[in-house]
Amino acid sequence: QVQLEESGGGLVQAGDSLRLSCAASGRFGVYAMGWFRQAPGKEREFVATISWSGDTTFYADSVKGRFTISRDNSKNTVYLQMNSLKPDDTAVYYCAVGRLTLRSPSQYDYWGQGTQVSVSS
Repeated sequence: QVQLEESGGGLVQAGDSLRLSCAASGRFGVYAMGWFRQAPGKEREFVATISWSGDTTFYADSVKGRFTISRDNSKNTVYLQMNSLKPDDTAVYYCAVGRLTLRSPSQYDYWGQGTQVSVSS
């Protein structure tokens, strides 16, 4: 079974930075990895995704220019560097593994348990 282990969440002030990590274990071939988030009372939304090679990335408009997704295939790990955090970024952040570099959460096959990011004003 594929397992995703997330870390790096926490409680920070507006303007601070956090770096989320998600390490995947199991058998993998060519796969994309992505980040999604879900705020209280909201639906899960796309944040960023990256192709297996790292050549292709997509970002939600709300985080573009502030967040950077990257991956280290030797470690089966994806990262999300979050800068200039805002209170609206407060959510549970989930990493996911999928076959293609897509924005829809329905296209991802495996999910982590999530890590809480809380940003105070």
